[in-house]
Amino acid sequence: MDNSPTEFLPPPPPLIPTNVVPEMAIVKSKRVPIPRIGMGEKGQNIKLLTNHFHVTVGKVDGFFYHYNVVLKYDDDSEVTGKGMGRKVIEKLHQTYETELEGRDFAYDGENSLFTVGPLPQNKNEFKVVLDDLSTMKAPLKENFRGSPECDGSPSGNDRKRIRKIMNSKTFKVEINFAAKVPMNSILSALKGYDSENSQEAFRVLDIILRQNAAKQGCLLVRQSFFRGDRGNFVDLGGGVLGCRGLHSSFRTSQGGLSLNIDVSTTMIVKPGPVIDFLLENQNVKTPRQIDWTKAKRMLKNLRVKARPANSEYKITGLSELPCNRQTFIYRERGVHGEGYSRELTVLQYFSEIKGINIRDSAEFPCVNVGKPKRPVYFPIELCELISLQRYTKALSSIQRSSLVEKSRQKPQERMRVLTDGLRNNNYASDPLLKSCGISISNQFTQVDGRVLSPPKLKIGNGDDFIPRNGRWNFNNKKLYKTSAIQRWAVVNFSARCDERRLVQDLIKCGNLKGMHIEQPSGVFMEDKSMWRAPPKDRVEAMFKLMESKLPGKPNFLLCILAERKNSDIYGPWKRKNLADCGIITQCIAPTKINDQYLTNVLLKINAKLGGMNSVLTVEHVQSIPKISQVPTIILGMDVSHGPAGQSYLPSIAAVVSSREWPLISKYRAAVRTQSSKMEMIDSLFKLVENNGKQEDKGLMRELLLDFYKSSQNRKPENIIIFRDGVSESQFNQVLNIELDQIIEACKFLDDAWNPKFTVIVAQKNHHTKFFKQGSPDNVPPGTVIDDGVCHPKNFDFYICPHAGMIGTTRPTHYHVLYDEIRFSADEIQELVHSLSYVYQRSTTAISIVAPISYAHHAAAQVSQFMKFEEASESASSHDGVTTSGTSSVPELPRLHDKVSSSMFFC
Repeated sequence: MDNSPTEFLPPPPPLIPTNVVPEMAIVKSKRVPIPRIGMGEKGQNIKLLTNHFHVTVGKVDGFFYHYNVVLKYDDDSEVTGKGMGRKVIEKLHQTYETELEGRDFAYDGENSLFTVGPLPQNKNEFKVVLDDLSTMKAPLKENFRGSPECDGSPSGNDRKRIRKIMNSKTFKVEINFAAKVPMNSILSALKGYDSENSQEAFRVLDIILRQNAAKQGCLLVRQSFFRGDRGNFVDLGGGVLGCRGLHSSFRTSQGGLSLNIDVSTTMIVKPGPVIDFLLENQNVKTPRQIDWTKAKRMLKNLRVKARPANSEYKITGLSELPCNRQTFIYRERGVHGEGYSRELTVLQYFSEIKGINIRDSAEFPCVNVGKPKRPVYFPIELCELISLQRYTKALSSIQRSSLVEKSRQKPQERMRVLTDGLRNNNYASDPLLKSCGISISNQFTQVDGRVLSPPKLKIGNGDDFIPRNGRWNFNNKKLYKTSAIQRWAVVNFSARCDERRLVQDLIKCGNLKGMHIEQPSGVFMEDKSMWRAPPKDRVEAMFKLMESKLPGKPNFLLCILAERKNSDIYGPWKRKNLADCGIITQCIAPTKINDQYLTNVLLKINAKLGGMNSVLTVEHVQSIPKISQVPTIILGMDVSHGPAGQSYLPSIAAVVSSREWPLISKYRAAVRTQSSKMEMIDSLFKLVENNGKQEDKGLMRELLLDFYKSSQNRKPENIIIFRDGVSESQFNQVLNIELDQIIEACKFLDDAWNPKFTVIVAQKNHHTKFFKQGSPDNVPPGTVIDDGVCHPKNFDFYICPHAGMIGTTRPTHYHVLYDEIRFSADEIQELVHSLSYVYQRSTTAISIVAPISYAHHAAAQVSQFMKFEEASESASSHDGVTTSGTSSVPELPRLHDKVSSSMFFC
């Protein structure tokens, strides 16, 4: 059956011989990342240092022995306490060192243990006694309920003796042989041949580093570790601290094995009195203002020290009643051993039995550190949060901004921190690293880089412009192609702003940039009576006001908001305009209006209305290798996930595509929802039944048809895909799941159509940094590195297209996974460099190619259309699954036809 739409006409005669067999003839083939085809040569050479420290591997003829670990209490119940495993195994190693023939352990804290050389037995069973378990459990006995310290003993000495017995615990430990991992698999990985053995060998080395940090009392977060030194903390507000630590991981590269060490940051709960934390977290002044329902959710699973014994416990909840009304049955023995019981409140127990005066929290809930059927209560004023506990909730925009600002480090400061961290860890003395024959250099690795020349830009009046230091401006210059602003209006949602002056300054600035702006059809102020109304109602009221005053629907609306970030109006306003009405809109929240501010606003408006602020000169004269001569579409793909701790929110998949070939500076977007936290895009090709026919409702169809219509009815013969947000372990999924979907979408449109593909993954979340040798400055924009620290076999490179003005420049790591178009290394690197200069929102080169940045913005903006919290209420729980067990992913409203092809995301 011919599934081709009537408008998707056959292509013109191909530019390649028809007898060439397409390389993608087999759709379902198993693809793997391609090897490197060579090094780039263009650019000015530069000497750099990188935060990779060379590792020498001496012993490669032995094995790592892998053992499974099972930990149980003496009653065969499972050990669940976090961190308890390390204490037990460390005690086991001390107790049975002779029986274990002095073998050192690499223990992951859970179920796996590794040794260099075998243990005497394949199956090993041990009993381990830990004497001090004050940090493990509340020492409960059957003779009392609800009082973690009361044991009913008449004698103080007996009380101490019994408490010591209660704070000892016996464990059963089984250590059983699982597998052997050859150390020489590390050498294979250094040659570029990855295998399960080499992955497991590197896992062992990373476990050794984690164990080293754990013994120093660090908080471990994946491959990063954080010390509790006061100098490592920055206050983010809301009871949250940013904690600076170090990331460390072993990496293979052309230069051999290296240890990559970088500064890392996590969020922790501010230690100290629980009441103080809640006051700051909820931004209230007195405990009586605390929302205890929110407090219960926030405190659950955090660990506290409780006075007077300063024992550690995990919070399981809060009491239903306040301290002066929460009761329990207190059992005790008399002088002659007779037992009796009485009902006490928690307040009475601590006042009468413990002699502690509870002054501030008698009327507040107690902290519960017990089990559901056996609660253990402490007055909240006796509890203090311990240090180094991760804060896993979503940060506010203010907290995020504060974290970014306070985490910045200039290159020289970062190098000093890394050098100090490497010295403090003292890896040279680690017995396991010694037994592996591993030694780690304390010097930054030197690598060679190249600085690419900035691409020449074409601006208004046919002028050429060469950016300097990754920047340019439009002072006394005009935009490349302008779009007039006609039939437009201004709306003001309760913002303090002189709208009349703003309009006149905008018109004047637009004229200087070659942009014709008519007087607005109206300026509308929100009625004060609507200020406290729900955001959606405020938007509807504003539209009714405009409809009553304007002669027809405007082409453009300038919206003035009171809040620069997190405005409640933003989402409903964007949805009403872009999905319901098909009106382009620009939101602003001006604090200081000057020429630079107005120019930045006009750049966004011009791009949204179809204009172009600047283009590459090679794009203008159609001389981009492999692209200008053959119809080529460039895709940017990204998936945006909901905030941490909100797993019920769906993920947003966005794909942007270039249009109006041979341009590569103009894009449109398609956006869909998908299951929460799912990284692979599942809607690139999506067949649905419609009146007995199968139709493709996927993302790619609308993008391919748009390219065809906007590019002289030419189908793309080359498809270049830039994918963001995937790890190396997901590369094969990109190649064999997402690429297959795109090919299926092409085949569904025209079964005889066989475009060529190039797939490139961009990674920002890595830990490789580069420093100018002998200079305190950041590396210059255009710096590219493809030798020394890149993959020993695969086609990858690092590039810093932008100028790092604040902190240390973070390079983007590009992996060329697939390349049928047959780019050279220089062509790929120059294309990536150039695509960092076509970002229409600003006059600077950006750190990642514009298509990916646009995809990120499109996903973020369209996600504001819908209140997903309301959609989740129909689910049985906050897991995105209904009571029937089926996935309940709410769909986004589609963009209006009038704006769907626009750069609304600019």
